[in-house]
Amino acid sequence: MRQHSGIGVLDKAVAVLYAVAEHPCGLTELCTRTGLPRATAHRLAVGLEVHRLLDRDANGLWRPGPALAELATGANDPLLDAASTILPRLREITGESVQLYRLDGNARLCVAALEPPVGLRDTVPVGARLPLTAGSAAKVLVAWADQALQDDILAEAAYGERVLVEVRKRGWAQSAAERAAGVASVSAPVRDAAGTVVAAISVSGPIDRMGRRPGARWAADLVAAAEALHKRL
Repeated sequence: MRQHSGIGVLDKAVAVLYAVAEHPCGLTELCTRTGLPRATAHRLAVGLEVHRLLDRDANGLWRPGPALAELATGANDPLLDAASTILPRLREITGESVQLYRLDGNARLCVAALEPPVGLRDTVPVGARLPLTAGSAAKVLVAWADQALQDDILAEAAYGERVLVEVRKRGWAQSAAERAAGVASVSAPVRDAAGTVVAAISVSGPIDRMGRRPGARWAADLVAAAEALHKRL
């Protein structure tokens, strides 16, 4: 049970955030979950959206916004602490954009990212929420996800079950022009101390530089970076 601060408007706003975090919803469902009057729920949700604490999906439903992830990066997070050392080194080795993704419901959330100082880049801002239906990081996260999520994603994914089997077998994934035209990427799973996959570390950049089989060039470095993160966790 959530505690109350005694500050009415704050408690109501937090109730809205928790309600939307359960599952994206519209105004009617938001009122049902929070017990707030329609006008109050709408005013708070719109206000939170202005501050990017809420966002809307393609169906117009409210969902957690990118500012929540941006604020969370300041919290004490062992994964992000470890990434602050590993990602710069990986960027230096590859000369390409590097990212760290976590599973976020039926999507992947970019929780850390670094861009190369010069040249074309694949810019993915921290807080960006990308689909699990395409891209090497998506394949990694789905490959080790529970069966229900796998079934849900595979129904619309650009890849199939055979690809996930191969990803689990070799320990990394690659993609070319799946998530975005002209972009290639390689990703590897990051495991916590218990061996559970908790993130995907990625290198991405223009196909012209990385090629259509970027794993041949960067998979070994990705796996090494993922192992370095695992050791720090």
